Amino acid sequence: MKLIALVEAVARRLEGAGVAFGHGTTNAFDEAAWLVLWRLGFPIDSLDEHAERMTTIDEGSAVWALVDKRISTRKPAAYLTHEAWLQGVPFYVDERSIVPRSFIAELLADGSIDPWLSEQTRCVLDLCTGNGSLAVLAAMAWPDVKVEASDLSERALEVARINVSKHDLVERIKLRLSDGLQSLRGPYDLILCNPPYVNSSSMQALPAEYRAEPELALAGGDDGMDFVRRLLRDAPAKMSEHGVLVLEIGNEREHFEAAFPHLEVVWLETSAGEDQVLLATREALA
Repeated sequence: MKLIALVEAVARRLEGAGVAFGHGTTNAFDEAAWLVLWRLGFPIDSLDEHAERMTTIDEGSAVWALVDKRISTRKPAAYLTHEAWLQGVPFYVDERSIVPRSFIAELLADGSIDPWLSEQTRCVLDLCTGNGSLAVLAAMAWPDVKVEASDLSERALEVARINVSKHDLVERIKLRLSDGLQSLRGPYDLILCNPPYVNSSSMQALPAEYRAEPELALAGGDDGMDFVRRLLRDAPAKMSEHGVLVLEIGNEREHFEAAFPHLEVVWLETSAGEDQVLLATREALA
């Protein structure tokens, strides 16, 4: 069977099994290509190059075994391959942290945050860092800044440590254990935060793939704003005079605006629209 035919067959199997996507892919075909190429040892962006290659019986068996595991466990593919990508940068991931997918990564890559920074921007915090991906991307985007990456979960920080080392950034990224901003000193010129923000009703409706992730990194209380309330209360004391906060709140804009009706923020455009990520200055927060 040609590799492209195997990918198409896997895609049909995934669709028929009703698996959920959203952890690096958004549809059955892309996920099938990822699983097939990874299992056969090819780069995940090399489908066109290998599409006409004939696969062996043993290779097909290995692929179907992986697909069966994806379906039976309902784990995100990234937990099976221990690999996730943001803006073309590879990251290690396992069940100790959520699969990285923050839209803030787009803003780091396309320079959307840069106009809010200055020559005085020296210290960046990635709060709720998870596997450390945003900290790594920030260090890559701004070679002259110091980056701190913090999380409440020691297990997540173990994964972050793997990625900081993987990208040779041990000297530039410092990992911190902290419940929110509580154990952090600052002051920070920029705080990046993709916090737990899923409201309780949405948590109950999450597909199994999302429930396979650490609940600590997802659940945000009744309206999704439990962590965000503490963050906005505590942030000004940890920010420099001209500091800014870039905060991802996913599909919770309605709840955010209900919780903070008088807070002036700037909504930043991402591939998901203009209601997923916001920017707030220290002045507005204070």
